[in-house]
Amino acid sequence: MASPQNPKIQSAQGPSKLAIWALLGAIFLAVQFASLFTPPLLDDVDASHAQVAQHMDESGDWITMKLDGIRYLEKPPLPYWINATFYWIFGQNVFSTHLPNTLAILGLAWLSWLWVSRGWGRRAGLYAALCVLTSIGPFLFTRFAIPEALLSFLLLYALWSFITGLESRLPIRFYGMWAALALATLTKGLIAPVFFAAAAIPLLLLSGQWRRWRELKPVTGVLLFLAIAAPWHILCGLANPDQGHPVGNHPTPGNVHGFWYFYFVNEHFLRFLGGRFPHDYNKIPFAWYWLAHLVWLFPWSLFLPALLVVAWRTRDTWMQHLRRDSGQTVDFYLDHAAREDVASYVARLKFRVRSTWLLSLFAGFTLLFFALSTNQEYYTFPAWTPMLMLIAGVLANVEERRGPEGQKPLLSQKWLSGAQAVFSVAGILIAAALAWCLWESRNLPFVSDIGTLLAHRDVGGYTLSMSHFFDLTGPSFAALRLPAAIAAITLLIGPALGWTFRTRGKHLAATLSVALTSAVFLIAAHIAFARFEPMLSSKQLADTIVSKGSPSDSFLIYGDQSDASSVVFYTHNFLHKPAYIVLEPCSPHGNGSSLL
Repeated sequence: MASPQNPKIQSAQGPSKLAIWALLGAIFLAVQFASLFTPPLLDDVDASHAQVAQHMDESGDWITMKLDGIRYLEKPPLPYWINATFYWIFGQNVFSTHLPNTLAILGLAWLSWLWVSRGWGRRAGLYAALCVLTSIGPFLFTRFAIPEALLSFLLLYALWSFITGLESRLPIRFYGMWAALALATLTKGLIAPVFFAAAAIPLLLLSGQWRRWRELKPVTGVLLFLAIAAPWHILCGLANPDQGHPVGNHPTPGNVHGFWYFYFVNEHFLRFLGGRFPHDYNKIPFAWYWLAHLVWLFPWSLFLPALLVVAWRTRDTWMQHLRRDSGQTVDFYLDHAAREDVASYVARLKFRVRSTWLLSLFAGFTLLFFALSTNQEYYTFPAWTPMLMLIAGVLANVEERRGPEGQKPLLSQKWLSGAQAVFSVAGILIAAALAWCLWESRNLPFVSDIGTLLAHRDVGGYTLSMSHFFDLTGPSFAALRLPAAIAAITLLIGPALGWTFRTRGKHLAATLSVALTSAVFLIAAHIAFARFEPMLSSKQLADTIVSKGSPSDSFLIYGDQSDASSVVFYTHNFLHKPAYIVLEPCSPHGNGSSLL
């Protein structure tokens, strides 16, 4: 139903819930779930983390984690507990290893839909879930076993429980917040409560709701947090004391720090400052760190300028509706509450404003924190969903020609047409580049072992997760013809079709075309990713050892175990012993292996 003040305003209801969940379910199954079975576990972090869960599953020791028989005290245990449980249910395989990441993405999509629908409307909720399921970053960094997706879900759930608890005054919401924070701490460490507090405390101060601090259950809530998060830390510290008389941060034979120092000082404080031992990590260049987020949030980062323009144009009203005693006159609310009672309208308006602040504070602090700290490309994963939620809210409101509080729209729909045009141009250029690569490789034979066709440029010392991307060569496209062709056709047709919809005012169809184009592109990307198996995984070597070797054989790795971690994982039940690792002497620089 159109608003009586402006009959041109479109309905904010959007598609039905059944249609929304049918679409989201289909995309989730095609993009996320179908990719759980290939490729096999990769070398480096993927199979290394799988080994830790493998040890738990077989030994029953859920306190002291071990990697290739060596104590692994770097990370909290929750992701490995979940993997070990899935190993017990589904077996030790790639499906069980990557299932937690896939379920976390599903949880993020559900939570973003729930949150944004409540604050911005049903169409915006649909867009938020689509953003999570079809953005490049969340897809790319769930192809291997890292805890960022799980951490992001738990932190977003804690933020959701916090803001809805303030609105509903239900104590159970705050207990859910404390429990989620405890689980997030068991997922990634102390950054979880720090990131949460960096968003929640400023919101309480700005909104004046700090006076309700007792409702947050600070005593019983903290006790619940400690009851969940503390036992493992205490037990692991007791089981792993110092050995000998360690001095400084550089271990020597027989003198090694125990859990307390290694986990809290080395892995938290010194990692932030860049002094963590061993130095087996890198830092992204400053400019690339910020610009990369346009890639991780693509294609939805196309609408980021619209979000920034709306934020700038409303800068004088940022504090409006934030506090309990702030807002407009009663007549104003009566004029703009045509479709619901005034109380519900005001509550929804204040919820949207406070949500915008909370999500912005959380995303902003996360981005700034890792801009200063040591980082990997995926460390800012927790900030991506809040940013996508804000983009979805603005995108839907501009499509529905709704301004703040029902006023005149702050942004012309031409901004959306422009973003769609950029997407079309980018699609044509990328499709042309892929077509040229396919043409250049037309006479080259298909080679299953793509590793023989790749360069070895060692960008960033291969300590950045995307280093292997720079190993691509022209001849390697002979092994990538199918996914390259799918991607080229998709990017040539999808964005252009969406731009046509947008210029004709069919905005819902245009935005859905962006999501579907990205979904098909990600399917093609996963096919290409699976073709890289010989380069990224040593599963074939492990199969050869199992078929031609003997259980009495020993496996030796010259260098870091991560270079052959998939061999260790896949031969574990055949050799029944850890691999031997031949390393250079441990030096003060700490280069060479994460197991030093």
